[in-house]
Amino acid sequence: MAASDDIPRHLHLVDGTYELFRAHYSKRPLRTAPDGRDVKATVGMVQSLLVLLDDEMEDVSHLGIAFDRPIESWRNDRFAGYKSSEGMDPALLAQLEGAEEAVRALGLHAWSCDRDEADDALASAAVRFAGQVIQVRILTPDKDLAQVVDRDRIVQVDRARQTVRDEAAVRERFGVPPAAIADLLAVVGDDADGIPGVPGIGAKSAAALLGRYGTLDAVPAAADDWDVPVRGAARLAAALEEHRERLSLYRELTRLATDVELGVALGDLAVVGVPRERFQSWCDEVGADRLRDRPRRWA
Repeated sequence: MAASDDIPRHLHLVDGTYELFRAHYSKRPLRTAPDGRDVKATVGMVQSLLVLLDDEMEDVSHLGIAFDRPIESWRNDRFAGYKSSEGMDPALLAQLEGAEEAVRALGLHAWSCDRDEADDALASAAVRFAGQVIQVRILTPDKDLAQVVDRDRIVQVDRARQTVRDEAAVRERFGVPPAAIADLLAVVGDDADGIPGVPGIGAKSAAALLGRYGTLDAVPAAADDWDVPVRGAARLAAALEEHRERLSLYRELTRLATDVELGVALGDLAVVGVPRERFQSWCDEVGADRLRDRPRRWA
């Protein structure tokens, strides 16, 4: 799509849950609100968003941020081993609701995801709005979101490493195109999401098969019919057949929804500046005095 004065250059999509985790486990000192609440993750997330809003290279004009609240989703109903809030730091969990309030105090749009996950909302927004902006930039290194990367129209941005992952980079990193990422994760597993994968099949072999055939369904059942060299082909074919039903479930879990009802138009995600009174009131509430005058763009 050619650039135009009528078409926004970027839509930025932020994984709020990831930003909270990153801030909570950072080396920043503990921060508590005047009422004693732990607000380290929330304040750290707000600081990160303020840096993003000021980044001239990112040129933020439209932005949406999604949160998992609660951490559990419909996927937990389908598979007992799927990631959950069990074992998570209660101080971090307690900040999810307040984090959304903080985002709105910045004048930004937040999606609160309950049955779906934040990744589903981000994937849906990326696909829905890709034709209305020059580029969608998904700000997370999470490999799950690689499945909606599209040429250089939808890309992933890792702010910490200052890298951008377009479709060519997805192929280079994983050995498969974006459309095969869900199948790849189903086969090799995903520890972060609690998906075990198929025992004995490594990423290299899985990528070789999916890179050739595109989907698990298209991989011939008999190894003799494979026209791509894979070590231990007969054993791998047997493993795929043995776990066929389980793989179907895993793929259901790894595949992101792209049809989540977002409840907004692109214009609703426009960044018009930080509402001074609301933001400063939030700063007072959490004891973030140094942030009161930090925004450079006020509404």
